[in-house]
Amino acid sequence: MELLSFDDTGYGDEMLAGAFITVQLAVFSFLLSLVLGLALGFIARSRNRLLFRAWRFYASLFMGVPSILVVFFLYYNVPVLIRALSGARMDFSPLAAGIVALGIVYAAYVGEVIRGAILNIPSGQVDAARAIGLRTLPMWWLVLIPQAWRIALPGIVNIWMVLLKETALVSMVGLTDLVRVADVAAAVTKQPFMFYLAAGFGYIIFSSATMVAARRLERWAYRGQLPVKAQ
Repeated sequence: MELLSFDDTGYGDEMLAGAFITVQLAVFSFLLSLVLGLALGFIARSRNRLLFRAWRFYASLFMGVPSILVVFFLYYNVPVLIRALSGARMDFSPLAAGIVALGIVYAAYVGEVIRGAILNIPSGQVDAARAIGLRTLPMWWLVLIPQAWRIALPGIVNIWMVLLKETALVSMVGLTDLVRVADVAAAVTKQPFMFYLAAGFGYIIFSSATMVAARRLERWAYRGQLPVKAQ
């Protein structure tokens, strides 16, 4: 256990710093995927053929290509393309490449979840909102979005869980996240079991915290609709 201490002889502080980078990567890429995915979910419901085909192309591309290839493309190829086309020098840091790559990949999945949630709202809800005189924007804000949010919540949580584990891929372009630090420490100390076990335990902590937060969020989303438990 001395190898996991927080002094000069252990890797505890490096592991903790790597865990912080992992969480930072996961949170920012997830937020980006939510913003893009929400827009894509509404585009997928568009009756405009051009927009719908653009959505299908986007979804097919990023659901079909492994995330690590998108990370590699952004980190290695995009700076070369920008330099060739404009002459400007632009480099992505491993963290920035990871955030953008995972964000645009998982936006496709978020968009599909949002689209499915909207499609699962009974059409009578729209008719009822129209009947009481609600216009389009108030109807979406007051009637449709709250219902779509509850339907989409389990799928969004699953996407977060998968994205959290996918952050480990970004270590392949040099990001000093939890997995990268564990790999370096294992190579130096010749103790792979200890450090990989510690890294896995870190992901279990993240996942467990997510499940607790998800249950509380689900109770909040369904407040006033769940049956009251007997005292």
